[in-house]
Amino acid sequence: MDSRALGQWGEERAARYLRLHGYRIVARNFSCRMGEVDIIAAKRGFLAFVEVKTRSSRSFAEAREFVSAAKQRRVRTAALCYLAKNPTERQPRFDVIEVYTPECSGGRRTEINHIENAFE
Repeated sequence: MDSRALGQWGEERAARYLRLHGYRIVARNFSCRMGEVDIIAAKRGFLAFVEVKTRSSRSFAEAREFVSAAKQRRVRTAALCYLAKNPTERQPRFDVIEVYTPECSGGRRTEINHIENAFE
């Protein structure tokens, strides 16, 4: 599977995970000139801007380690663009979802790790 297909596969798994955990998917792949947000999801009083990182191997690093400070800035900027067009009373939050393929999880099912408030 090439990296684009792997990323789309991971985003589908992340969206399914969020729905199963009570989130409503508000938008997918929202972009503006300055950045992109993979998934925007609402639950209770929060609006989560979610960066999804999918990996087929853990040999180099954990997926969350690929969300650099520069990437965080781009996601924050895209979130500001979204909020300017879609005002809300919900508290914005930045999450990361790591998706590991079955090959990476030792042949077990897909492994998903949801990190709430992931950006510092």
